[in-house]
Amino acid sequence: MKVIVLAAGYATRLYPLTLNQPKPLLAVAGRPMLDHVLDALAPIGGIDRVYVVTNAKFTPHFEKWAAAHPSKETLRVINDRTTDDTNKLGAIGDLHLVMTQERLDDDLLVIAGDNLFSKPLEGLVEFCQAQTTPVLGVYDVKSVEEAKKYGVVSVENGRITSFVEKPTQAASTLIGIALYYYPRATLPLIRQYIAEGNNPDQPGRLVQWLYPRTPVRTWSIPGLWLDIGSKETLEEAQRFFAAK
Repeated sequence: MKVIVLAAGYATRLYPLTLNQPKPLLAVAGRPMLDHVLDALAPIGGIDRVYVVTNAKFTPHFEKWAAAHPSKETLRVINDRTTDDTNKLGAIGDLHLVMTQERLDDDLLVIAGDNLFSKPLEGLVEFCQAQTTPVLGVYDVKSVEEAKKYGVVSVENGRITSFVEKPTQAASTLIGIALYYYPRATLPLIRQYIAEGNNPDQPGRLVQWLYPRTPVRTWSIPGLWLDIGSKETLEEAQRFFAAK
């Protein structure tokens, strides 16, 4: 199984912190944010390569980080060659780039480089590999207003029946987060999504397109999930991991 970490954004909402430093490498409790992401994946067996896809501006930062990381033999940094928000490929575009450039033909676990978890993602892959379909990580934000910022999910018997990206009215407080499992058999559908010219940006849009075509199941995130999209959530993560 391969892991793809989405880390090609420019995080303009966090300026000036991210003006010359990629968001996933900002320090959280004295360590790069991305280290905490990989810690959450540590209990997962069967991962033989982790691809971190980023942009031309921040590729040197990630290469320096990877060279010093204890797991450097399994890490590979992919430069998507974009330079700013005007020519970015988008998260699904970056996923497709890595699949194509690296000629991947394996199960994929895709995660955003700014997703932090209070507990390791133990049991995720065992659950996913027992399925023959894609799996979406879900989390209950317990607030309808908060849910409107994300992709809102409806589920029956563990299977997605509705997925609406950033709705004006949220039907529930259950959201999809940037954690996806795509079994090998699903990869042609990802290629089809891109070939048809669909939106390559928000990664949830791929799930929105997929679930009417193939069953997509859900896995509930254990413990606390933090989406580092603002200075406030970054400060919350600092407090949580410092206390931990």
